[in-house]
Amino acid sequence: MTPSKTPLAKATMAALLAGATLALGPAAPAGAAAAPPSAAPLTIGLTYRLPSAVLGDVRELNVRLPAGYAPGKRTYPVLYLLDGAADQDFEHIAGLAQLGDVSGTFGPFIVVGVQTRARRAELTPPATDARYRRAFPEAGGAARFRRFLAEEAMPFIAARYGQPSRRAILGESLAGLFVVDTLLRAPDLFDDYVAVSPSLWWDDRAGLRDLGMSLDPRAMAGRRLVLAVADEGGTMQAGIDLLREALGPLTASGFSLTYDDRSATETHATVLHPAALAAFRKLYPAPPADYGPTPWFMIEGGRPTPDGGRR
Repeated sequence: MTPSKTPLAKATMAALLAGATLALGPAAPAGAAAAPPSAAPLTIGLTYRLPSAVLGDVRELNVRLPAGYAPGKRTYPVLYLLDGAADQDFEHIAGLAQLGDVSGTFGPFIVVGVQTRARRAELTPPATDARYRRAFPEAGGAARFRRFLAEEAMPFIAARYGQPSRRAILGESLAGLFVVDTLLRAPDLFDDYVAVSPSLWWDDRAGLRDLGMSLDPRAMAGRRLVLAVADEGGTMQAGIDLLREALGPLTASGFSLTYDDRSATETHATVLHPAALAAFRKLYPAPPADYGPTPWFMIEGGRPTPDGGRR
């Protein structure tokens, strides 16, 4: 066990153990009226509003940069987050990226949140099953949304932040379905794919039943898929099982498949955040930190020594 994870945390612990007082500011003179607390916006990123000729709409792109980011100094992985508007999943996924910055437990990356609107229309491939066409007449726009990403959103980001060292996409539920559909139809668009509880019940799993016969191992080589699932079961789990069966043999040709089974602990409503954290640790590993010897106060019966050692 280690009591701290960063130099700042270790310095703070040392100050506390030495009896130091962390002052909030200079004391006001006796009798002086205290100034009211000030307030300022807390900024976690930048918001762009990108006009899209492909979608015929304006879409919100939210960008969170790693701590210490400086243009042109180095390249970073870029993660494209579907359902990434400010009122969708951007803030809590950006918070996970910030956790990597302060803890050092995984590496830095740029988060780009991409706004979705009519998710069922934008994130699904066309259905072949008549029941699905009748029930979801608006569906089937995944190819157009993929064009928006490839032709407009991704070039816009690259022009401002440079070409990424790796490019990833993350989505949950219907957005997870889009992630899988993109991997199967346009695998070269991203390097890494994170599909969390993907809606692979879609179209009664028609596209998955004979999937293994149509996959090109050369196109999938070098790609990585993190596939997470909660306790949904039913046709969703059946679709995930078909996908795993089809993709499994490709691992011999350089494709990476990580299956994150959270069916015992998570529901569809709770799985995204912990699964995303696990995916970041997998995709952006950091070297193990060396915290030095275990401090005396973490050892039963330990005592400080004059040289700061342990005994």
